[in-house]
Amino acid sequence: MNGEVNLVYVYDGTLEGFLCCIYESYARRQVPDEIRCEQSQATFFDRTEWIRTDTAHSDKVYGSLAEKICLESQDFIRDAFLTRHPEKEILMYRFIRMGYRMGRKVMDFLTDDTVNTLTKAVRNLHREAHLLKGFTRFTLYDNVMVACISPKNKVLPILADHFADRYPDETFLIYDKTNQMALVHKPEGTLLTSMSDMTLPPIEDPEKAYRTLWKCFYQTIAIEARENPKCRMTLMPRRFWHNMTEFDL
Repeated sequence: MNGEVNLVYVYDGTLEGFLCCIYESYARRQVPDEIRCEQSQATFFDRTEWIRTDTAHSDKVYGSLAEKICLESQDFIRDAFLTRHPEKEILMYRFIRMGYRMGRKVMDFLTDDTVNTLTKAVRNLHREAHLLKGFTRFTLYDNVMVACISPKNKVLPILADHFADRYPDETFLIYDKTNQMALVHKPEGTLLTSMSDMTLPPIEDPEKAYRTLWKCFYQTIAIEARENPKCRMTLMPRRFWHNMTEFDL
């Protein structure tokens, strides 16, 4: 060990809190070695500095992304924050610093490891969200549609508009078990909230009948001669199956 101390910024785990880390880095003329949310464990060689969330500071940084880089960079950073990449914060920090120097060109600078890694993570996020638009299965509980998903990334903010537009007059809840979040929709509006656990009542008889019909339909339309397990695993990864009605046999 060389005894060097890492400068670690610690924030509250929100996008606004992360953007305040960018603000404080420039205000303090510091370059942190790591940026972590407050739940992370510190090590002996860390010098941690708590970064307080100030919406005036986060708004200023968010606006600077459009001014100094490009409008698309705001969406890119917002999406990157939703990914489950273990080093997303420090990668986003480096991307923004590069963007301030390079401008719009940083978005296409895929030969750089930071940009390339973040771009792949965002693509993975959108691919997972795209799959869940088709793989999410709802169960009816007393006129409320409920679905459980287990994504790797925080996809609910991306799925919100899709399902709100698809079921505008319905009341539904989508629970993200992995990230302990819930999307709650009523005809009057949509809400994203934290949810540590969810216990559902027994399935009612009408819902059981619909589940049986769906499974029967799924099995009937299958063409045995064209069965291709490898292709199915590519188009419908196994990790989604445990939340899908047709595989609940």
